[in-house]
Amino acid sequence: MKTHPRGPIASGRARKKRPLAPASAAALSRRQLERKLAVSVGASARAARLRAGLTQADVADRVGIASEVYGRLERGKMMPSVPTLFRLCLALQLSADASLGLALAAAAGAGLWEEDSTDKDDLPEMRRLLRSLRRLPRPQLKLMSLVASAILPTRR
Repeated sequence: MKTHPRGPIASGRARKKRPLAPASAAALSRRQLERKLAVSVGASARAARLRAGLTQADVADRVGIASEVYGRLERGKMMPSVPTLFRLCLALQLSADASLGLALAAAAGAGLWEEDSTDKDDLPEMRRLLRSLRRLPRPQLKLMSLVASAILPTRR
């Protein structure tokens, strides 16, 4: 190890990096949800800011964050913390329901974010069903399997 006025320097040999573990489907769907939420919050914040005739710097000052951070938030590149989202909603007179896309989901009468999930094992309904099925005795479990195969559409 060599020394340097600012501290020790490692030798020129590069360390081996561990390969990244493949992301699970649940982690991917969680990231997709977070991305959709960030985009939804950013789009609604931008629309409210433009309606109010404010600049990004004005809103950032009112919320108490840097204007660069607000710009990333508005572009959907980051998700605000809950306290920041609260201050943002107050500053822009924006409903938290609207900014998170809950108003749109309620109007559509469906779970806006769940329908796009590719991993249905993470849905609460699926977890409840699996818990119930695990408690069934073997003959009832076989019967449930027959019922499920009878109601599922056949593939051709």
